[in-house]
Amino acid sequence: MAQFRLFNFLVAILLSATVASAQLTLKITSIPANTPPGATLYAVGTFNNWNPGDATKTLTALGNGQYQIVLTPAVGQVKFKFTRGAWATVEGNASGGFLPDRVLNYNGQPTTVNLTILSWEDLGGGGNGSGTAAANVQILDDDFYMPELNRNRRIWLYLPPDYQSSNKNYPVLYMHDGQNLFDATTAAFGEWEVDESLNELYTQGDYGCIVVGIDNSQYRLDEYSPWVNSQYNAGGQGDEYVAFIVNTLKPYIDAHYRTLPGRSTTGIAGSSMGGLISMYALSEHQDVFSKAGIFSPAFWFGGDEPVQHVLAHPKEGPVRVSFLSGADEEQDGNQSNYVVNDMADVANAMNTAGFTTGEIQFQTRSDGAHSEWFWAREFPAVYQWLFAGAVSGVKSTSASKLEIFPNPAGDWVRISGLDNDDEARFRIFDQAGKIVRDTTLVGDEPLYTGNLPKGVYVVKGKKKGGKWLVGRLVR
Repeated sequence: MAQFRLFNFLVAILLSATVASAQLTLKITSIPANTPPGATLYAVGTFNNWNPGDATKTLTALGNGQYQIVLTPAVGQVKFKFTRGAWATVEGNASGGFLPDRVLNYNGQPTTVNLTILSWEDLGGGGNGSGTAAANVQILDDDFYMPELNRNRRIWLYLPPDYQSSNKNYPVLYMHDGQNLFDATTAAFGEWEVDESLNELYTQGDYGCIVVGIDNSQYRLDEYSPWVNSQYNAGGQGDEYVAFIVNTLKPYIDAHYRTLPGRSTTGIAGSSMGGLISMYALSEHQDVFSKAGIFSPAFWFGGDEPVQHVLAHPKEGPVRVSFLSGADEEQDGNQSNYVVNDMADVANAMNTAGFTTGEIQFQTRSDGAHSEWFWAREFPAVYQWLFAGAVSGVKSTSASKLEIFPNPAGDWVRISGLDNDDEARFRIFDQAGKIVRDTTLVGDEPLYTGNLPKGVYVVKGKKKGGKWLVGRLVR
């Protein structure tokens, strides 16, 4: 009997140690510019009885406007906010008004959540430059490192209205010219109002979509074209820019946010030069993107190359590409027929490359202009067409192909094609047909591939009672 009590006591200690070791890290990546120097920030919530000045819940300053705190809350729903020590100094929304409680569902595993403080209620809105951005827009990082270009860039993040209160996984749309997407105070020629449009569509029943906005810089022409334009002596870094999105930014987003990482739920969009690089990215990386919004594209910058690139990359899977421009646009002094005709040439090249007319949307607007107001007006309809049926398609079990990302693989990959909550068995075969990995994963749990030699592998996966699905993995 004594031994039985001792056993139970040891089990209780082990369980307590396991629970105590579970950590939730809240990391602040940006604070309002009008935050008083030397201010102490506090986390307040269900984990401390909503004490706004709890000395045990102060955040640690990391430098460059970043802070973090490590908590050990109970498993389940966690509600919280940030203050400067009192309810009078609680955080606010982008306009400095009331911000509802932040809500997340904590699963007991070590988790890091990146957050942005938009304003302080006592100091008013606009302190972080996000004067017109919705409350569900945040700055992911002011200086996100781009190893492919050895540069840093501000990255914006739009999360759907129900992101904090649900367990849903979402499609992702990557967009260029990030400073023009959400906030009029950072947009020199007006904003796209992407956040307002998506929030409104959500109220109408839209499933929701994460949007990742990448700021442009003085290297915009260089980064938004893989081809050099001799007249402008610019371009030629488009490969590296797209590689940054595919190999660095997308894996980060997929690892830190609840995404649907497969190609069928991943899109890319932009205007002018952003339209050129979006078409290039989709054609070059059909294993990553299946959707592209091509607004008023500057295909002229690449000469004949945009058409030739599409012809050299035949169809690998279903896509949706929306071409849109005004009928009377001008680009760099060229009349509108350059824009429309160049769009038509690329769309026709897609047909030659094996894409069907049903995969291509081609639109011109008589009143359209090469301007943000035009793209803002047309964005909601283009978005709805691009992502129509995308979420339901991801959950289909009739698919015959696994989608593996990133591919080529790093140390870890994620596999989609099965329902998110499935327990599935995966086998990896080398080129000789030998099984080199046989494992079971749950949901979107990543698969370790870091110890596989360089080469090409076949991956097979199935859930219980299902059929084997097949994918190709490159290391």
